[in-house]
Amino acid sequence: MKIQTTKIAGCVLVEPQVFGDERGFFMETFRSSRFIEHGLPGNFVQDNFSRSVRGTLRGLHYQIREAQGKLVQVVRGEVYDVAVDLRQDSPTFGQWEAVTLTEADHKQFYIPPGCAHGFLVLSDSADFAYKCTKQYNPEAERVLLWNDSELAIEWPLSGEPILSEKDRAGTPFCRCETYAVSPQENETSNRQ
Repeated sequence: MKIQTTKIAGCVLVEPQVFGDERGFFMETFRSSRFIEHGLPGNFVQDNFSRSVRGTLRGLHYQIREAQGKLVQVVRGEVYDVAVDLRQDSPTFGQWEAVTLTEADHKQFYIPPGCAHGFLVLSDSADFAYKCTKQYNPEAERVLLWNDSELAIEWPLSGEPILSEKDRAGTPFCRCETYAVSPQENETSNRQ
């Protein structure tokens, strides 16, 4: 397993070791002890899976309580995956990081608690799997506006994305709820 840091503290690319031959391939996508050894969480409590068509943009989602760390991976297809740092005590507060994830490279992207997350489907369709460090809490979920002009995320779009009503009505960065103190993996953060 190889770890590649990004400009946002705690956001890392994880490259699992892949064993391939004429039959196909095998890879270990998660082992608690190995993740802990690399400073990543070893306890995920919820797994999610989505399938989306080309041009679908999901996000940017986060929870104000029980902030979720997410380990995301594309099982089939290709996505442009984005994290936005909402931790006021972070040196990269208000900045975003994007990575392209594909079924061919098998890479995973870890987004720590305190960051909003979203992705855009670049292939005809994409199967997207992710593990969460906290359970989904619909009352605590918030949506950051995907095309906020202050954030200026460089989505690789050739037209309008396919959005849910919830994502279309996201909150601009200047009015979104942020984290006064970075959420810890095992405790609820203080809120501004």
